[in-house]
Amino acid sequence: MLMRTDPFRDVDRLFDQLTGTMSRPAVMHVDAERDGDTFYVYFDLPGVDPDSIELTVERNVLQVRAQRQRRAKDGVETVISERPMGVFSRQLFLADILDTDKLEATYDNGVLTLAIPVSEQAKPRKISVAAGNSGRRQISA
Repeated sequence: MLMRTDPFRDVDRLFDQLTGTMSRPAVMHVDAERDGDTFYVYFDLPGVDPDSIELTVERNVLQVRAQRQRRAKDGVETVISERPMGVFSRQLFLADILDTDKLEATYDNGVLTLAIPVSEQAKPRKISVAAGNSGRRQISA
């Protein structure tokens, strides 16, 4: 059986993934690392106006949305247009150990950086244990 498909369907899908639309945002690239008691997350958002960045956390789901628009200039003819424009979006599921109330965000040189500290309840702590008649001593938890 011979199946016919639209030869441009895959090209259209790839274009939508790169450029993004309001209904189907483009993916932004991300790196994450832990340094001591803080997690750092880095999102590549070159050329994005910082005012277009929306950052929300709800039930340990972090969502980042941003938009990059092409600046229209009267009388200027576009010769090449390869840079992705439109809406970019990314969701991350955060661990319960993170204190999202103390999340800090900065945007510099096209990179959105989030610093998310580990919550105090999740940090290791020492617990005092009574040892018979010999008194109390510290045991690491």
